[in-house]
Amino acid sequence: MKVVLIPFQKNLVIRMDNIRFVLIVTFAMLVFMLQQAWQQDYGPKPEVAAIEDAVVVNTKEDLPSATGTSTQTGTTDQDITAVPLATLSSSNIITVKTDVLALEIDMQGGTIQNLDLLAYPVEKANSVVNSMRELIGLSAAEKNTAPVRLFDSSQEKLFVAQSGLIADSGSATAPNHHTVFENEQKSYELKLGDDSLTVPLTWTDNNGLTITKLFTFKRGSYQITLAQKVKNDSGKAWSGRQYSQLLRVPGSTSTGGMLTGGMRAYAGGVIYTEKEKYQKISYDDMDDEKLDVATIGGWTAIIQHYFASAWVPPADQENHFYTKALNEGRYVIGTYSPLVTVNANSDAQFVAQLFAGPKIQPMMEKTAPGLELTVDYSFLTFIGKPIYWLLNQIHDAVGNWGVAIIGVTICIKLLFFPLSQASYKSMAKMRKIQPRLKELQERFADDRPRFNTEMMALYKKEKVNPLGGCLPILVQIPVFMCLYWVLSETVEFRQAPFALWIQDLSIQDPFFVLPVIMGITMKIQQSLNPAPIDPIQAKVMKMFPIVFTVFFLFFPAGLVLYWVVNNTLSIIQQSYITRQIAKMP
Repeated sequence: MKVVLIPFQKNLVIRMDNIRFVLIVTFAMLVFMLQQAWQQDYGPKPEVAAIEDAVVVNTKEDLPSATGTSTQTGTTDQDITAVPLATLSSSNIITVKTDVLALEIDMQGGTIQNLDLLAYPVEKANSVVNSMRELIGLSAAEKNTAPVRLFDSSQEKLFVAQSGLIADSGSATAPNHHTVFENEQKSYELKLGDDSLTVPLTWTDNNGLTITKLFTFKRGSYQITLAQKVKNDSGKAWSGRQYSQLLRVPGSTSTGGMLTGGMRAYAGGVIYTEKEKYQKISYDDMDDEKLDVATIGGWTAIIQHYFASAWVPPADQENHFYTKALNEGRYVIGTYSPLVTVNANSDAQFVAQLFAGPKIQPMMEKTAPGLELTVDYSFLTFIGKPIYWLLNQIHDAVGNWGVAIIGVTICIKLLFFPLSQASYKSMAKMRKIQPRLKELQERFADDRPRFNTEMMALYKKEKVNPLGGCLPILVQIPVFMCLYWVLSETVEFRQAPFALWIQDLSIQDPFFVLPVIMGITMKIQQSLNPAPIDPIQAKVMKMFPIVFTVFFLFFPAGLVLYWVVNNTLSIIQQSYITRQIAKMP
């Protein structure tokens, strides 16, 4: 039995001696990758060169082909003409303004473009930070306080919401997003006291078919209702489908993808189906293969950090989802409805919802099932959603997201209190027997197997678990990653103030005070832990507070705040336990 145990003990001792060091190195690498991902997502972006020449495109290639033969009755590939992209947008623009949105509706097709989110400036005008900068002799930082533009008609940032009708074979043609509509009023604004606003567009052909396109906006809502009413006075039945789609040129705000281990948030196309639920359809996927999926309900969307745009068709009908990769780097994702027949001298109506706004989860849950999943917490969604829920509950009570982070940190510490209690006791005992371990190391410097055997005997005698000190690190890694995703993807943290100089929890501390405090708390906590027996590991460990401080200089202030509070609570708990263990004989 002893012959079997000694090699096992030897290997176990070696693993115990190094596992804590390996965990901390791994955690440092994780922090580095997160920092790199944060800089890629939120750091300075290179300016996009303006497109000087008009791009020649196909005016019909972006239409869905529901019949599988042509986009419109009597239209073939030979009939399609190519014109400059700059001419696709007409000069007849309707401006619409509500309490939360400002946008344009192009009367050519009723395309929604140049949509601004009035409550979300590009950069926050920070008078507190500017005053502090001036106080220490620095110039005030200039900010772009214009609202975030979600839809954009410019060629280099093209992103629009299109809709229309597809006539079935044998029916008269129907208006699509290239057809010019009519409207007598060029400006609409939601008046004080009104709860909704409707913008009508009308198209009539020579055969008596009238299409009325109605866009309805509601106060405080980022949801736009589209209703396309078909009045058939043509004398014969008309059959057709409604389609709604998003067309985008991926730009600096939408370049998605994932780094190793899923360390970057996704940006691109997504769909939600009855069978497969939430699925990502990247631009590369659109290049490789056209999407062709039928489902009851569901929705299609293009998402980016903090904001989403989604077409939501009726939930009780079968909808068909599709994608197209067009020329000049343009991509389309959309949905079309089942075929509807409108008999002569009768009418019908097609309906769809467009969501275009911030990814506020409670709001999105009311819009469509699964739409809140566009807040991408990566593979840790099952942990991220409870953390978000808890943050919301605390914020509703205190009204400050920084205080909510502190509250969540305390709750997490309480949740893992028994585990951390056992871990800190183990580390305190390890710290207490550290002189005896060094004595054994010196005595058996030339006999490593004997040293391992004596060390294991000492651990057993003193009832010390060398692996116990690794548990806090293991627990903090997934929580740290979840906090990273929650802070980077939750729009409520964007430009959310905390106190004093911290006026935006989603960006780095402008004066690097919190990272320095974090480094100090990490150094204090490190002094409470037993030093590694290996002198090389001991020297490397001493460098970690400095290394982590440098990493955290560029992390969002909210994440650093969590770490400072977590370290402070750990120091209090560990100091108390260490003193209690030190008093024991």
